[in-house]
Amino acid sequence: MSHVLDDLVNLLTLEPIEENLFRGRSQDLGFRQLFGGQVLGQSLSAASQTVEEARHVHSLHGYFLRPGDASLPVVYMVDRVRDGGSFSTRRVTAVQKGNTIFTCSASFQYDEEGFSHQSHMPEVVGPENLPTELELMRHREELIPLHMREKLLCPKPIEIRPVTERDPYNPTPGDPVKYVWFRADGQLADLPALHKYVMAYASDFNLLTTSLLPHGKSVWHRDMQMASLDHALWFHGNLIADDWLLYALDSPWAGNARGFARGSVYNRAGQLVASSAQEGLIRHRKDWA
Repeated sequence: MSHVLDDLVNLLTLEPIEENLFRGRSQDLGFRQLFGGQVLGQSLSAASQTVEEARHVHSLHGYFLRPGDASLPVVYMVDRVRDGGSFSTRRVTAVQKGNTIFTCSASFQYDEEGFSHQSHMPEVVGPENLPTELELMRHREELIPLHMREKLLCPKPIEIRPVTERDPYNPTPGDPVKYVWFRADGQLADLPALHKYVMAYASDFNLLTTSLLPHGKSVWHRDMQMASLDHALWFHGNLIADDWLLYALDSPWAGNARGFARGSVYNRAGQLVASSAQEGLIRHRKDWA
């Protein structure tokens, strides 16, 4: 396991500090606020540690309420809402400096037999010969503000390879559709729950930015104010986060300074292993230009 992936695993493991109470450290990725994927993965980790191992998470629905501070740890309070015959429900509240920054509900279920169908995996080029997102960013290193370069150009625990390259500093309007391959950059322990924590962490990358594609704007434009407002994630079974996964993303709507995007995650065998949806703030701040 690479040291950056080892750091991510430690980030998602959490420290139990009391019954139903956990603490997670934070990482600074160079964004204006705490990365939402960190809070998603840590919330799922906290909830999972209060549920019997035989029940597996199948959905998570959360709201980002305040910007988080990447220099401070996050405390997670878990409410054991219900343990039924088949399902368990947990409510998680993430707190910094006495304020709730994120809240979510997660549902867990025993494995069962039932009807089965899925959408087909899109036909796209494989990841083997595609450049990584980090390599593409390094080609434009001179365009990155000096105070952000070290954070943005260092090795990352999630390797991302865009299928279609777009220039984030000079984007042209296009269809609100995006495909990226991603995986953990190293080998993870054979723990199904850990692979889902990593998936939750990675699911926040590339999602909201899909809603900017028709408008010729990107998160790197200084006049764009962007923030996740909510996030939903469904797990359709176990997945392997250290093997290539295809994230098929589209944005069917944007309006009122908000963008909506959804994603489907497929493994190399074409199985749909997870789905996501997110709405976020995409406010054009002309006064920031």
